[in-house]
Amino acid sequence: MKRSAKPKGVLNRGAAADLWRNTLSQIPTRFGRLVYLASLRDSNTGSYLHHGLAQVFGRAESSSVLRCSHDDAFAEWLSQDLERQKTDLDTYLLELGEDRRSVVEAWLSLSPYRNLIPVGASEPERMLYISDFEALLELLRLEYGVRRPDIE
Repeated sequence: MKRSAKPKGVLNRGAAADLWRNTLSQIPTRFGRLVYLASLRDSNTGSYLHHGLAQVFGRAESSSVLRCSHDDAFAEWLSQDLERQKTDLDTYLLELGEDRRSVVEAWLSLSPYRNLIPVGASEPERMLYISDFEALLELLRLEYGVRRPDIE
């Protein structure tokens, strides 16, 4: 049996509003939202999947909304100056509940922050993001007394 009507309460709200209201607004940092949205992207296909959103709005619409939301989160991150990015990153690290020194060590050796760039980002945006993040990472490295991975 094919359902043609959306569930009650869904008619007047779109997938983007639903995503913001029920998920993204609960993530306290811009960097955290960027991490979350990138985690919904399949690294083999580039498509995005959020099961709850796909159930209500369909896979194609939810993937499209997630892609746009990822682009928006990336643009928001880039629009902040380094001082605000650092404050946001400090809050993100605090919220993780992990040992910050260990996280910085992992970021330095694994570079997972490179996987947060949306597919549609331009080359100048990619370069700006990487250079900003690596500058912030150097500040964090010094702050937490982390040795460079290439220095024994």
